[in-house]
Order: sequence, then structure tokens, then C-alpha cells
Amino acid sequence: MTRTPGSAVSEQASLKPAKKPESRVALVRRARRINRELAELYPYAHPELDFENPFQLLVATVLSAQTTDLRVNQTTPALFAAYPTPEDLADAEPERLEELIRPTGFFRAKAKSLLGLSAALRDRFDGEVPGRLEDLVTLPGVGRKTANVVLGNAFGVPGITVDTHFGRLARRFGWTTSEDPEKVEQEVGSLFPTSEWTMLSHRVVFHGRRTCHSRKPACGACPIAPLCPSYGEGETDPEKAKKLLKYELGGAPGQRLKPPSDYPGDPAPPMGAPAATTARTQGSA
Repeated sequence: MTRTPGSAVSEQASLKPAKKPESRVALVRRARRINRELAELYPYAHPELDFENPFQLLVATVLSAQTTDLRVNQTTPALFAAYPTPEDLADAEPERLEELIRPTGFFRAKAKSLLGLSAALRDRFDGEVPGRLEDLVTLPGVGRKTANVVLGNAFGVPGITVDTHFGRLARRFGWTTSEDPEKVEQEVGSLFPTSEWTMLSHRVVFHGRRTCHSRKPACGACPIAPLCPSYGEGETDPEKAKKLLKYELGGAPGQRLKPPSDYPGDPAPPMGAPAATTARTQGSA
């Protein structure tokens, strides 16, 4: 019987030993090494929302849904000038509030959440943002992701923030296969010491925004490529990959108008800056 070339290739492939599944111990070691590599790459990783207190961070995080942190940071100075406390925001005229936050999109739904959470803070928490997850998630518009952002960055309570970037990279790294944010949080959290959770979140999100993009990952410019089972999903040519890098890695401003002092890039432009300057911020949150 004559065999076709295709059948010969198939037969050869079937003779290759199957790749052994990664053991739990190996997964933990690889995951923690990725975290160490990201810590060296982004020693300045930080929350990319401008805030001065827990209330500002809570409001900014609610506004960040379905928009960029840059747009939120350009919007909140006027918002916080008008409504500096939960009591002030709870008494805001809905129409005026909607107009102030309009640039962030979905402004009617967000205004409703902000009015509701501010009233809850005023009436149930003496005007203070609570420092417990079980309390935060009772506030209108606040889920686990928002609660973990506030707890980790305003109260020093460790938490994993599973946004679109974190979930995408966790799956690419082989830390989880789940699409469910709460399951991702649990499975990834089990790989790392609790003390690392907050900074791990920042590092992974930084990497997702700057290098490991959704549509065109810059694989050829990624220093953790040897540790990544998804290497090759994006551009592998080093020179072409460098052109895909964003924010400070690509020579462009970050998302914060008031970044931390150790941030190596330029501050983001304020609202109304010339279009050419704003365009240099390169990409979405």
C-alpha cells in the first residue's frame, strides 16, 4: 500500500513522546520565578489611578470600568474638587455629576453607583471607606476586583486584582485555565505567598499593558519568554516586537497625571492637551 506524505508525517508525530504535564511543584516554582522577573522589570509598578485617600481610590476604580485609567485620571481632578467627601458626593445633583464624569463613558450608570456608594458610606460607615472586603462589596457598583484594589492600595490588605489584563496573562502563563475572575483569583493566589498578592497584581497588569498585549503580544521583546508556555502567540522578531512596547517601555507617557517619584516615564497629559501629545499614551488600560 502506498502511503501519502501526510500520513508519514502523522505517523512520525505519533511516535514522539507526549509532553509530560507540569507538576504542581514545577508550576509553583515557575510562577514565582515569573513574579521575580517581573519585579526586576517593573520595580516601580504601582496602581495607575491618581488618588490621595481611600475614598478617591474607590471612586476612581468605579469610574475605571470600560475605559482607560488615563481618562479617569483626567476626569477626577474636577470631580474631587466639586465633591471632596462622601457626604458631598451623596448630595450631588445627578445631572451635574453625570456631566463631570461623562468622559469616562457609561456615565449614567456610574453616576448612580457613585451616588449610592457615597450615601452608603455616609449612612452606614460614618463617611469612611471600610477596610474589609465583606463591607466593601455591599456598596453599589463595588465587586471583588474594586474591593481588592482599594484594600491592597489604600489599606495594605493583600489582594489579587483580576482585571482583563491579569486574567489574560494568568492563562497565558498557565497559572489557570479559568475565565471566571473569582476562580482565577483563588487559583493564582494559591501559587504565591499572601504578602505578594498586591504587588503581583501590579506587575502582571503592567506587563499586560506594556508587553503582553491582547492582540499583538511583543513576545520577542519579553524577558520572561523562556518561562512562558504561550511564547509565539505574538511577534517573535526582537526588532519588530520592540515597536509594540507601550508606555514608558515604548518611550511614551504613562497613565497617571501624578505618577510616583520613581516612575521612569513622563506624566500623562491633562484633559484638553493637544491631540498629538495625548496620542503618545499608546493604548488602552
